[in-house]
Amino acid sequence: MTKDELRHLLEAVKNNNLDVDTALGRLKNLPYEDLGFAKVDHHRAIRKGFPEVIFCQGKTVEQIVAIYKRLCGNNRVILGTRAGHDVFEAVKSVFPGAEYSHLARTIVVRQGHVTPAKGNVLIMSAGTADLPVAEEAAVTAEVMGNNVQRCYDVGVAGIHRLFDKLDLLSWAQVLIVVAGMEGALASVVGGLVEQPVIAVPTSVGYGASFNGLAALLGMLNSCASGVGVVNIDNGFGAAALANAITQTIMEARQ
Repeated sequence: MTKDELRHLLEAVKNNNLDVDTALGRLKNLPYEDLGFAKVDHHRAIRKGFPEVIFCQGKTVEQIVAIYKRLCGNNRVILGTRAGHDVFEAVKSVFPGAEYSHLARTIVVRQGHVTPAKGNVLIMSAGTADLPVAEEAAVTAEVMGNNVQRCYDVGVAGIHRLFDKLDLLSWAQVLIVVAGMEGALASVVGGLVEQPVIAVPTSVGYGASFNGLAALLGMLNSCASGVGVVNIDNGFGAAALANAITQTIMEARQ
């Protein structure tokens, strides 16, 4: 339940369009619901602006489906990350409209239309091998209510490809730059734009990349200003941060 939905609920009670017992029934599981194996945070949407996201890796299929059922009872959109196709099939059997991205490994259950209203987020990748992480970021930013565009395979090995996309760089309010190997793309983009750049190192690369550690350290040592860095392969975390920025921009303009 978002802040707006909570506000509408209270207004409905105030205007006698909803009885108190029904309203209390909708709120009874706040702030969280104990399922035994998980404590579902129903308060997350009010606190953070988006419902709790299900990290599917490490959970059983039955646990994931149970969490989806509880979260979908109070929210219009629920996102699951790091999900295999077997998990998707189980969720789809309960929510036939569930959407799965094989590349991003995400499951989205929508129970209402969410119109992008926050801001413009550009997702960039250095190479095609970085796309799973980039797409996780893209799906997350979209379901959180942002306008998203993609600019893929523009790494520094062929930097002229990036210069053909300068109009997209100026369109964005926040840029998410996903790169493996040495992670240089984030520094290049950071030196071209005034907007905040969120760098995502990936575990893509040969032996000395150390499963993304080289890219992480390269991004942390960027000489470009305005570049922040999230954890290795954390496309979701980058999108959540981008969403917090666009949310703040939107609220400042209202």
